[in-house]
Amino acid sequence: MTADAAPILSTRALNRALLARQMLLKRVGMPAETAIEHLVGLQSQVPANSYTALWSRLEGFRPEDVSELTASRKLVRIALMRGTLHLVTVADAVALRPVVQRVFEHTMTPGSAYGRALAGIDMAELIAAGERLLREKPLTNKELEAELAPQFPGRNGHALSHAVRALLPLVQVTPRGLWQQGGLAMSTTLDSWTGRTISADETPNTMIRRYLAAFGPASVADLQAWSGLTRLGDAVAGLRQELLEFRDEGGRVLFDLPDAPRPPEDTPAPPRLLPDYDNVVLGHAERSRIVHDDHRDHFKKENGMIPAFLIDGFAGGSWRIDRERGRATLTITPLIRLNSRDRQALLREAEALLAFQEPNARMREVVFADGA
Repeated sequence: MTADAAPILSTRALNRALLARQMLLKRVGMPAETAIEHLVGLQSQVPANSYTALWSRLEGFRPEDVSELTASRKLVRIALMRGTLHLVTVADAVALRPVVQRVFEHTMTPGSAYGRALAGIDMAELIAAGERLLREKPLTNKELEAELAPQFPGRNGHALSHAVRALLPLVQVTPRGLWQQGGLAMSTTLDSWTGRTISADETPNTMIRRYLAAFGPASVADLQAWSGLTRLGDAVAGLRQELLEFRDEGGRVLFDLPDAPRPPEDTPAPPRLLPDYDNVVLGHAERSRIVHDDHRDHFKKENGMIPAFLIDGFAGGSWRIDRERGRATLTITPLIRLNSRDRQALLREAEALLAFQEPNARMREVVFADGA
């Protein structure tokens, strides 16, 4: 089939396909570890976000399960797609890090700020020094800088630390990342924490298939935006015989797995509250399938995005939780007019999330910022 003859999928059809694969059309009875693997990890630079994301997707979700898997080192928080921290299974940390390693190496090119700061340095010596330090004990970024700087006089400590963090697969250690526990962001090497070393396979084919299973149908540009990699067109072309082709309403070519779910566009989609940096919002270059173009600016903030709620499958506004003296208030800020039915369904979902997030609060309340 030529691209011109490919069936056209409406924005709503793409929305329903995405929600089905992201377990947001209905909660799924699935072990958390299996769900995390299906989703190709969960973005996790804010540790609590992974728990909220899973609560919105899994029936009977127990945060203690994820906490126990993290404490027992079956789940790890490691920088992967887009160079950001993700919560993944150890098997995925091993398999995905070599595929996306170019994302990290790109920050060290000779023309980059870090590349210029470290011009002429013996990189093998630097990486060996960083690995030795991090194997001895987990360190914060600042501690790593302080330990490296005396060994490389005259060099910028932050650049030294960045090179080690970019070129070595590091994981953040517990207690950070455990349910309702704090802790400094401290890192050690993946192999010293888990006993596993990264794969030697850098080919992206398996990652592409898994991305489509969790985010498709999608374009090459979508895949690149999600992964942080570039020049993936040839890899997708190599898989073309096993993929279906579609077009979106703008004429962009989309690829998909033949047996992946593509529900009817009128499939009901219940309200859902998502954390900031949720997979479903960050999974594509062209995000109109989840966020209307005229609402995009509302969700942007410095260095990230604010939490969104879904109404009829699309981002309908934002939410936040404020805590003060034992009182927890979840405020919903709609961007669209909510009918009575949607408002009540969203209220019930928000009350349930607030109880999940703040089980020890003496008082809990959900309010709408529009005053209605």
